[in-house]
Amino acid sequence: MNAAELRQKDVPALQEEIKALQRAHFGLRMQKATQQITNTTSLRLARRSVARAKTILVQKQRGATPSK
Repeated sequence: MNAAELRQKDVPALQEEIKALQRAHFGLRMQKATQQITNTTSLRLARRSVARAKTILVQKQRGATPSK
């Protein structure tokens, strides 16, 4: 999910999205630990998606205008 789509969501929806992204990241980490993962790039993408969502959540909570 890109930043523009995340910015359209309200704070509770963003919090739910972060929980879902963290669950997905945890699943990927477990697959890596058990050597079941084939595409290790997905770990990096999941981690960055969580960070992106958290950044937008903080911006919304502080009432900051989003930067481009």
